[in-house]
Amino acid sequence: MSESTFKPVLESPLRHLDLPEAAEARRADGRVWGNEAPNLGYALLRGDGAEAGFFELTARITGLEPPRRPKTLSQGEGGALLWLSPDEWLLISRRQRLAGWLPALERGFAEQRLFAQALDVSGGFTAVYLCGEPHLAVLRHLGGYDFEALRPGQGVGTLLGKAAVQVLRLDGDGVFVVCRRSFADYVWLLLRRAARPYGFAVCELPEDAGHPLWAQLARPALAAVLSESS
Repeated sequence: MSESTFKPVLESPLRHLDLPEAAEARRADGRVWGNEAPNLGYALLRGDGAEAGFFELTARITGLEPPRRPKTLSQGEGGALLWLSPDEWLLISRRQRLAGWLPALERGFAEQRLFAQALDVSGGFTAVYLCGEPHLAVLRHLGGYDFEALRPGQGVGTLLGKAAVQVLRLDGDGVFVVCRRSFADYVWLLLRRAARPYGFAVCELPEDAGHPLWAQLARPALAAVLSESS
């Protein structure tokens, strides 16, 4: 196949569920609402928490200060940055942004001789958005963490059923459940089943460009993503 006819397409792991077709405007009706936040960019940042240069460089390039305490996250125009461990953070942003940020971080780490790494893992993760009045109760049915105690601006790594996930609560409206793409079907069906007593519906994704993650959603065409990042 010639290069000119090869047109790769960026697809989410839940594309076969036709969620955009099932989506409807969210209502305050006591149900649980959910949808996939598809095709976000994900990167793992690793660095020595004792090196101030790591924090300063990361904040200067991404605009996000790496949080230094468990369960905390930074959020802003460029996305969200979640504490995973004393030397590891999960960066969620637009894929095009990561294409520029990660090489800049690696160059900065090398120039400053920092023991650090920035790794693009966008191909391995996706996120499910869950909202509606009972959404935290649904999570409580599936995991041992006290999700009601998770305040806006916090995130936690835990298990839902048999899947390892990161639950991010950026505001008081809903949560993002970040999981590996290979577990996307499992996590989606698990959440739907747990939400059955309350009722469940697929919600339309908000179009709030000022939101840390909604503003980062990638276009479906991979060719467009590649051209914008080149």
